[in-house]
Amino acid sequence: MTSTPQFSVFMPQMRMDMGTIEERVRAAEACGFHKIDLMDHLNPPLLPAAPMYDAFVMATAVAAWTERVRVGHMVLCGQFRHPALLAKMIVSVDHFSGGRFDLGIGWGSVPDELERFGLGDEPPAVRAARLRETLEVVQALLTGEPVNYQGRFFQMENAQQQPTPLNGHIPILIGGAGRKLTMPLVRDFADWWNCPVYGMHELDELIPLAGNARLSVQRAIGLAPSTAARDEVVATAQRRFGDWALVAGTPDEVAEGLKADREMGAEQFVLQFSDFAAPETLELFAAEVIPAVT
Repeated sequence: MTSTPQFSVFMPQMRMDMGTIEERVRAAEACGFHKIDLMDHLNPPLLPAAPMYDAFVMATAVAAWTERVRVGHMVLCGQFRHPALLAKMIVSVDHFSGGRFDLGIGWGSVPDELERFGLGDEPPAVRAARLRETLEVVQALLTGEPVNYQGRFFQMENAQQQPTPLNGHIPILIGGAGRKLTMPLVRDFADWWNCPVYGMHELDELIPLAGNARLSVQRAIGLAPSTAARDEVVATAQRRFGDWALVAGTPDEVAEGLKADREMGAEQFVLQFSDFAAPETLELFAAEVIPAVT
């Protein structure tokens, strides 16, 4: 493991107005973060009445507000879009952003959301099989060549789309650690594997199942600007996230937590901050945590 790790900001587009999101996106780019990841839900999990903006509209907005940072999702729900529509949306944002779009996708982490909005109540195995076909169709359409496809869920005859991705390939991220349903998708399609924290304890067994995908880890971050503020920041982060995937404390403490993941092979960190990525927190993280981890 010799590459410098990448640091991405997971910025769910909820409970903030558009101006606040723009401010924080611009701050993340100014601080040198690698990517902005958005979420993809029809309403916010556990907060159904909270305001939230569309995943692809926001990806386009992030691309417009920035010049360098990559744009993606943690993660798109494969159930929400027909693969022909998804392919067209992907390549459109790719071109609009100058080739900065990454495809993060999964087969649905909130099953009751699918039921509430009338998108079916399929079991996990069926959703995973549907995602496999979605990825096959999307990759075929992105070649720009005519596509003939006969699958269980999707059928196409002489289907063709242009343009093709600016850089020839859209990086794909798939998250999860399920050995029967998710890891085969990671092996066959992913450039990045976002391993849940619970899977980090099984890396010796899971890495051989991931093919050539590089290891990404998602962490919740509570970053205290001082020792005096530490207890309050940690308590707030625990209320918001629980202890799952949480790294909280002073910059030194947060750096130590991430270094442990780094030593296990993590090449990308996807970070969700307990204060919704306030600019001063992003600046502190970039100044004191990133140098200590890299």
